Amino acid sequence: MLSVILPAYNEEKMLGKSASVISKILEDAKIDYQLVFVNDGSKDNTWSEIEKAAAANKNIVGVNFSRNFGKESAMFAGLATATGDCVAVMDCDLQHPPEVLIEMYRLWEQGYEVVEAVKRSRGKESIFHKASAGLFYKLISSAVKIDMSRASDFKLMDRKCVETLLAMPEKNAFFRALSSWIGYKSTSVEFDVQEREEGESKWSTWSLVKYAITNIVAFSSVPMQLVTIAGVCSFIFGIVMGVQTLINFIMGKSVQGFTTVILLLLLMGSLIMISLGIIGYYISKIYEEVKGRPRYIISKVIGK
Repeated sequence: MLSVILPAYNEEKMLGKSASVISKILEDAKIDYQLVFVNDGSKDNTWSEIEKAAAANKNIVGVNFSRNFGKESAMFAGLATATGDCVAVMDCDLQHPPEVLIEMYRLWEQGYEVVEAVKRSRGKESIFHKASAGLFYKLISSAVKIDMSRASDFKLMDRKCVETLLAMPEKNAFFRALSSWIGYKSTSVEFDVQEREEGESKWSTWSLVKYAITNIVAFSSVPMQLVTIAGVCSFIFGIVMGVQTLINFIMGKSVQGFTTVILLLLLMGSLIMISLGIIGYYISKIYEEVKGRPRYIISKVIGK
């Protein structure tokens, strides 16, 4: 059986259509399926739409969070709820074309354990958004040593892969990177990102920036290493400035004013504050892990 996980946040306009379209495609392909909708603390009638869909289709399961915990938590809640022999994760707004599920499922039947859907095109995005996404994926690719330039949350995994992910105790988990990091026999299919038919994207530029920072810190120690590199560069710069000052003193050339001193103080002070901020952010994430709070809290589950 194929389980399809669909995180939903304020998707009342698209949820009913997503349920019917995906169900029809899988039924026409003669694939036994289960749809797991996870309501991530939506502020609209998303949960009511999930209840309607579950009442109309016995293959639909609904999971309702007590509040908004974020997309990563919703995906892991779906993984924990899904009972299929293989599990796919996709967006609820149909920007991930459901027809690709058939191709992914057939590849799983051939023995592949992870089928990654990679973006052939990113659809209509601003230049700034594309540039920011490119920088983010370069940093993540360097951290995991895997090319994630076209990676997405749209993928299909064998049951053993799902169990491996669920066994990881970390709370600040980055699904897109972890599902690539675990390995297993994998392949990929390409897809074009579809335009939204209803509603608006829940990802603003600022939310994407926060998402990128959180996941880079959760999965990589590169920012901490940048602090060390910045310290070494500052040390070298200080030596150069010290040698220059000593030469000027020996040659009898006095430094006019305090411009150099002020600039050095501003530079060093800025580096120290930035470094403390990066270290503090890592400490805050360590604090969250140590507290051991759950990734999410489920208030209600409907469906079989």
